[in-house]
Formats: sequence, C-alpha cells, structure tokens
Amino acid sequence: MTPEATPVGREADRASDVVAAVDEIDGQPHLVIADIARDDAWVAMAESAAVTVEDHR
Repeated sequence: MTPEATPVGREADRASDVVAAVDEIDGQPHLVIADIARDDAWVAMAESAAVTVEDHR
C-alpha cells in the first residue's frame, strides 16, 4: 500500500467508498478499514486495540 494523505485544507476524493468491518486475520479478530474503490487501500488493527465510537466521543 502506498501511503497517501490529503493535506489539511484540501478536499478528499469524492470517488472513495470507505467501509469498516471486523474480520479474522491470523486467527484473531481485527478491525479493517478499506477504500473499496481503490486497490490495496486498507488498514487493519487488532480488535482489542480499536476504540469504540462511544469511547471516542
């Protein structure tokens, strides 16, 4: 995956379709966030390390 970031003050590409799901990787649950409109545009972290929406507020 090539790291690309949108600079502050610049609008992100509207063609993106970002989704999140919990999936099993190496036998452990992981939170996976992916832009399904692009190849290899995803990031994953152990589910136990992810913050819930309520905790983030």
